[in-house]
Amino acid sequence: METKLIFEKSKAGRRGCALPSLDVPQKPIEKLIPPEFLRKDEPLLPEVGEVEIVRHYTHLSHKNVGVDTHFYPLGSCTMKWNPKVNEALSALPGFARIHPYQLEETVQGTLELLYLTGEYLKEIAGLPAISLAPAAGAHGELTGVLIMRAYHLERGEKRTKILIPDSAHGTNPASTTICGFKPVEIKSDSRGNVDLAELSKNCDRETVGLMLTIPSTLGLFDNNLVEIANILHEKGALLYMDGANLNAIMGIVRPGECGVDVMHFNLHKTFSTPHGMGGPGSGPIAVTEELSKFLPVPIIIRKKDGYALNYNLPKSIGRVKTWYGNIGVIVRAFAYILSLGPEGARRVSEIAVLNANYLMAILKKHYYLKYDRFCMHEFVLSGNYQKKYGVKTLDISKRLLDKGFHPPTNYFPLIVEEALMIEPTENESLETLNAFANAMVEIANEAKESPQLLLCAPQTMPIGRPDEVRAAREPVVRWRQK
Repeated sequence: METKLIFEKSKAGRRGCALPSLDVPQKPIEKLIPPEFLRKDEPLLPEVGEVEIVRHYTHLSHKNVGVDTHFYPLGSCTMKWNPKVNEALSALPGFARIHPYQLEETVQGTLELLYLTGEYLKEIAGLPAISLAPAAGAHGELTGVLIMRAYHLERGEKRTKILIPDSAHGTNPASTTICGFKPVEIKSDSRGNVDLAELSKNCDRETVGLMLTIPSTLGLFDNNLVEIANILHEKGALLYMDGANLNAIMGIVRPGECGVDVMHFNLHKTFSTPHGMGGPGSGPIAVTEELSKFLPVPIIIRKKDGYALNYNLPKSIGRVKTWYGNIGVIVRAFAYILSLGPEGARRVSEIAVLNANYLMAILKKHYYLKYDRFCMHEFVLSGNYQKKYGVKTLDISKRLLDKGFHPPTNYFPLIVEEALMIEPTENESLETLNAFANAMVEIANEAKESPQLLLCAPQTMPIGRPDEVRAAREPVVRWRQK
């Protein structure tokens, strides 16, 4: 059944609520708002009753796909379950209703929570200093690169380039460029690790550092991590760790002990807070003692009589976010860390890695696996086997929708042709993993025997296969009255 737009349900004269009569003197709107800000025409709004509004949007919500309703194996994004207790705690009035301009002494509870979250994250990272200010992963990257720049400038070095593996997140070269440096690509070797010969050849006294995702976007742990750090440090360069994939090594590997100088966390991924469609996010940045003086202000500190915001960092890169950061996300992450404890955090990573390897072992018999080795929390298949039947990765993903699953990430990382990037997370049961694996095997068989089923998919969703090029170039984002 086709869903009508809310405008199509509109009937003149209907309304969802009635406001009481004014109990103050009424004035014409022209006397309250300057004429240049007034509309010439009435806004085109639907006229519907409250029941109709509620039913309309409740019906639409049932068409959504999310972690509360579906298995969501979106590789690189870590779309894991957010425990509802985290939501309840973040909504407590003491957190949700404070004002950012309140005096420090009136928000001591929040400052204590933020301080303790930072202490836990430092322990996980194996690094001694932290800022919770950055608003998301890419913002954390930007902050980290600015810190690296400040470090080299203080030493009187005007370095020009940052090395970035070919399997990196796309935000890495973007952060590099925004900060005025040249991104230099470093190739992967045959096992998916950073090619050490390429790294050595490109690392010199012009190098600011290397931005390395651990585990990589291939879902692989680079077993040359310590050697990579040594190559960089010999040239005075720094090792930046993109911590987006920390979900695989939390409680197992402490990056600071492996030579990492700077790293960011994605609280909205590893520490299980809801995200997607641009937010909310939080990207704390942890650094070595040597780099701590460059952290953005303010830093939360503990004093004898409580907690305070310290702005007295003369060599700080400055403020990168208003107030204290995205507190709602940090509260959820704090609850998640406390509920797990050290053993639970390690167990999360172990199960995430186990789930990914279980799925990979089944599916590599039906899809091409470029890097056939044990993976971490995610793995990257390829639809190359299916191409000879006229089927692409996009067709595989569209067909998955018909089988009740959200598709994995498509066409990323770029170094795997027809990439299917799958991340099951630690939350999913064996039954769910098996159901997903069976669906993927069925699709591989359909590609051979009935490729048309994939080429015309999806058939069960509210809309079919749109013209994606036209949708991108000529998007219809407004309702047009007929």
